[in-house]
Amino acid sequence: MEIEDLEIQGVKLLKNKLFEDGRGSFFKPFSNDDFLRENLKMEIKEVFYSASRRNVIRGMHFQLPPFEQSKLVNVIKGAITDVMLDLRINSKSYRKYLAIEMKESDGISIFIPKGIAHGFLSKSDETILLYMVDNSYSPMHDTGIRFDSFGYEWKVRTPILSDRDLSFKQIKDFDSPFRI
Repeated sequence: MEIEDLEIQGVKLLKNKLFEDGRGSFFKPFSNDDFLRENLKMEIKEVFYSASRRNVIRGMHFQLPPFEQSKLVNVIKGAITDVMLDLRINSKSYRKYLAIEMKESDGISIFIPKGIAHGFLSKSDETILLYMVDNSYSPMHDTGIRFDSFGYEWKVRTPILSDRDLSFKQIKDFDSPFRI
């Protein structure tokens, strides 16, 4: 596994070894040994699976303290534009966003530290994501930032969003509790 630092402080691009042959492909999205070697702390508490159709935007999601989560995101099927927004007040990249193109055949994962809002645009008729998180889901702490309030251009004419995601606060109205 190769690990690359990205523009948002603490966000990492993980290039997993992808093995392909006549049967299909195989890759290992998480190795505790690799994470320890790179000084990444990720004790997986829960694993989530989401399925989305083309033009679905999910996000921008996060959990508030004390249930904030680091995430490891993998595309199992399809393709996405993965978007991250730094909500950590004392970060060098505070309120900056980053978008990464990901697809099932590229073998990459994204490590997203606590205090980063996360969302994605599904670019395939069927997209399946696998998320591994280091803190338990807490409905009382689960929230988000409105997808169109922080300057990112999603490049989709008619996005499909949940009522919940449309009800999130705009970035200008969010009083962040996050620090590095």
